[in-house]
Amino acid sequence: MQKVLVLTGGASGIGRGILERAVLDGWLCAVLDLPGENLETLHDAFPSGTVTTFAVDITDEDGVEAAIGQIAAKHGAIDGLVNCAGIGQNLSFMDTKPAQLRKILDINVVGSFIVAQSAARHMKHGSIVNITSVSGIQGSVGRAAYGTSKGAVNTMTRILAVELAPKGIRVNAIAPGPVETPMTVQWHNEKTRKDWISRVPLGRYGSIGEIASMTMVLLDENVSAYVNGQIIAVDGGFTVSGLMDI
Repeated sequence: MQKVLVLTGGASGIGRGILERAVLDGWLCAVLDLPGENLETLHDAFPSGTVTTFAVDITDEDGVEAAIGQIAAKHGAIDGLVNCAGIGQNLSFMDTKPAQLRKILDINVVGSFIVAQSAARHMKHGSIVNITSVSGIQGSVGRAAYGTSKGAVNTMTRILAVELAPKGIRVNAIAPGPVETPMTVQWHNEKTRKDWISRVPLGRYGSIGEIASMTMVLLDENVSAYVNGQIIAVDGGFTVSGLMDI
């Protein structure tokens, strides 16, 4: 029997890469994302019956519960969840307005909470993977709101790992470093890229495929059945680097 994966933010970027890999690995995927062209094109991009889509704002509790309820009713249970939906911001602490912080916390933290809670009600076992960021581990300029939100999801991951373990549900997070995505192309100028690479021992940006591969490892109970409550930085060594010039 095919396993069922709920994926938020699967219409673009890292989420789309995870979706492509999950379908390739034989998962039936239900994508929750905002309405728009990216979401509408998913049906034609994948084999018939492998992907279903729900135009849902993850901060809408009733909308999320309705979508996940439909998924569970159709398939009987949910085997995996990947929380990938979120928004970013590059703005200094002193320039960040409280309203901007609230918006980012609402989507990145509260939204992830809502989806995880709803999915867990329909999981008899399985795996939850939260996509966070190295900005939630390391202090970086311009990440006052975004880094705070991702740090909160990292902590939530550890708590859920403890509370949901008796149900046979593992909860882990992946914290990507700099990754080549459409958003990166838009936000990272030449200086920004140079600054990032100067702190990454592997000397390059990561790929969406590398994040997707680690996600599938954490979803696969045959590979990671004893991995629980971990924040795994997929970052080329960024979070552990110190002096690099020898």
